[in-house]
Amino acid sequence: MGRASEIYVIDDDEAVRNSLGFLLRSTGFTPYLYASALHFLDECERLRPACVITDVRMPGMTGLELVRRLQELGLPHPVIVVTGHSTVRMAVDAMKAGACDFLEKPIDEARLLKALLAAQNWTGHAASQTREQDRAIDLIAMLSPREQHILQLVVTGKANKVMAQVLGISPRTVEIHRANLMRKLGASSLSELVRVALAGGLDLTGR
Repeated sequence: MGRASEIYVIDDDEAVRNSLGFLLRSTGFTPYLYASALHFLDECERLRPACVITDVRMPGMTGLELVRRLQELGLPHPVIVVTGHSTVRMAVDAMKAGACDFLEKPIDEARLLKALLAAQNWTGHAASQTREQDRAIDLIAMLSPREQHILQLVVTGKANKVMAQVLGISPRTVEIHRANLMRKLGASSLSELVRVALAGGLDLTGR
């Protein structure tokens, strides 16, 4: 990427843009604010490669459509997608589209800073992707068949109660398994769990 301090923020809500801009400036970043994905696309080819923070639901072009368009253009902007209406399927779609992370509003400052640090080291190069895939495959292989099944259910959006019925165990036991999964896979968030599952080739069709 270019200078690590530069961040492009895209959100149609002026209050959210200004709030994120203030937060980023207070933590040492230099934010550039855009009211729409289309406005950003008009300028992006002239901009330095840097991290993009984009809302999902926006008029004209959604955040996920922006991620896909940047991929098509071959522009090296790592994208963090944020939304106030999160679902597991949306997180999966964002990561499949090429987003490097997925955050829920209201955005936790520590979580955002962690995501930005990871984005600064992000690369779409094939060698890096291969290393991530190899690591994910090894991690998933270390899970028991029951744990792999639970992972598949989690990242396809099944609620704990539904998983408990499918597996014939209590919701509390499901919670314990989920916590163990996060620990074993080194994941501290849903987006990290989804990333491992995708890189490891886990079936996310939900069938």
